[in-house]
Amino acid sequence: MRDKPGSLCDNPDPQGRRATTFAYFSAFIGLGLVLASLGPTIPDLATRTDSTLSAFSAVFIAHAMGYLVGALLGGRLFDRFAGHPLLAAMLGLIAICMVLVPLCPSLAILLVVFTVMGISEGSLDAGGNTLLVWLYPTGLGPWMNGLHFFFGVGALLSPLIIAGIVAQGGSVALAYWVLAALLLPPMLWLLQRPSPPIATHHVNAPVDLRPHRTTILLTGGLLFAAVGAEVGFGNWLYTFALHQGLADEAGGRLMTSVFWGAFTVSRLLAIPLATRMTPHTMLLLSLLLVGLAASLPLLFLTTHVQGGSGQIAGIAGNSVAWLWLTTILGGIAVAPIFATALSLAGSRMPISGRATGWFFVGSSTGGMTIPWIMGQLFESVSPTAVFWVILVDVLLGVGIWIAIRMSSKPVAS
Repeated sequence: MRDKPGSLCDNPDPQGRRATTFAYFSAFIGLGLVLASLGPTIPDLATRTDSTLSAFSAVFIAHAMGYLVGALLGGRLFDRFAGHPLLAAMLGLIAICMVLVPLCPSLAILLVVFTVMGISEGSLDAGGNTLLVWLYPTGLGPWMNGLHFFFGVGALLSPLIIAGIVAQGGSVALAYWVLAALLLPPMLWLLQRPSPPIATHHVNAPVDLRPHRTTILLTGGLLFAAVGAEVGFGNWLYTFALHQGLADEAGGRLMTSVFWGAFTVSRLLAIPLATRMTPHTMLLLSLLLVGLAASLPLLFLTTHVQGGSGQIAGIAGNSVAWLWLTTILGGIAVAPIFATALSLAGSRMPISGRATGWFFVGSSTGGMTIPWIMGQLFESVSPTAVFWVILVDVLLGVGIWIAIRMSSKPVAS
């Protein structure tokens, strides 16, 4: 049913609003736990479903297609119905899917499960961002960065939880079930909090998005590049390290966790930076640093191939260090882009659930396309294709940043 007058924001209560905010933060910890679980388990799930890495990369397509549908559907649902029951329902569906993932006997069934999970995650992501915008009509920037910081906390913990369970003799299946159980507390917390009222202009006169098409298109493109780089790094780093002999399974999971740890710390630092640095400056700096992170292993490998045997041996001894540097710098650089792009869009146009849904079309397409391309090139061309794809993705992001700078700012209505 629709939210009724007299709920959270009609009678401003700082403590009540803060409790609701932290309920959103806990939900996004859960979202991070789930989204970061795939990368460190790709080899295991591929073995369980008797799939090659190239075939298994179809999981990224299924998951991101579901995410895209969920973002569009969720954006409309949150414009019409109470937000917190919807968020709780999505967390419940995600938990069920996490239980089912390691039980899937074939790739086809796994694709169905990941599609349903993607729909739920996309709705949760779009809805959580929209509700936070409505909860903080002014001064949104630090809270938006905080929301995505807690996503990073979940993404940091996920590989550590998986590695810890496997190290103690548990299975990847058990790890998935533990992660599913961790989604229950935020689900129950949200059900106990009153939903923010739907923004007045969405109830009385839905926003006409036509004057803001350019902003929606460019923001979606920027999110395509950001999520493509983020998911590409997060999901293929483990497999790259194992394939190149730069880490064992435990080391690869630790490397993935460090990526998300750097990602999380960067999002924490972005909260005060958002009050001191313009979104345009933060976006450009982040994109350039992501490009640098992707370039480091490519420059190293070029030297590796061209040098003599003694030079190769010397450089090979540093290859693990180069990959660790890429991991840390990549996590730091990519982290602020998503929240900063959303905050920039919010300064250029009114944000509705429908508009947020269109933003997530861009992010979902990036999360689908970039990792899938990496999977197609990983075995057929070279594992280093992971970093070439990220570099091209970053160049696209810089081009979109230039277009945003050149476009005129629409008048919000």
